Amino acid sequence: MRTRLRPFGLACLLAGLSAPAFAGAAQRIDCHITYGGETRVHSATHVDSPYGVEAVAVGSYFLFKLVFQARPADISGVRIYTYVDREYGPVLIHQASYALPRPGPGGEHGFTGLQRVYEPVRDSELEFWCERVEVQR
Repeated sequence: MRTRLRPFGLACLLAGLSAPAFAGAAQRIDCHITYGGETRVHSATHVDSPYGVEAVAVGSYFLFKLVFQARPADISGVRIYTYVDREYGPVLIHQASYALPRPGPGGEHGFTGLQRVYEPVRDSELEFWCERVEVQR
């Protein structure tokens, strides 16, 4: 007796095959942020929607937002936003988008390379670079 996959079963099978290889693996993006001579790491695990991700304060002038979105596949990737915190609210001064990084080392400064962002009024500098990290369970 021959079995045929029903359309729903075929769709589920194809969806499983086209899902990112790391969807089941524990992963995160680590960004190494240097400001005022101090370096700290800001990490993000994948989210399904970027709207709930909040920016973190870096020093007294910058806000840094890191979004690691693995699904849906058509908008997956890493997006990084740097804002300057003004008295009337945050102002976006830098935005970068990257395809989902591949596993393994991404060079000396990860998949982003060394990035520098300058705040024009106070002449402050923020440096960052990001890497994909496999988390051991």
